[in-house]
Amino acid sequence: MLKIILSTFIVVFLAELGDKTQLATMLLSAKSNSKLSVLIGASLALFCTSLVGVLFGSFIEKYISKNTLNTISAAVFILVGVIILLKK
Repeated sequence: MLKIILSTFIVVFLAELGDKTQLATMLLSAKSNSKLSVLIGASLALFCTSLVGVLFGSFIEKYISKNTLNTISAAVFILVGVIILLKK
């Protein structure tokens, strides 16, 4: 269980670094007098989006095998990468 927690933390932490969510949180914090309120709001938002991901993932796995999900995920990431490269 600890291995899953740690690997999930690392993946989500790295994915969130420098993205528009983190930038928006920095801007809100800079404008706000209550940094704790911004931290709580941002944390709740990330918790809720993560909850949706977990619930949706749990729903999907009942109908699609893990191998198929891995293949679909890999294909989507490759597709996004190709689209980003082509836009340059």
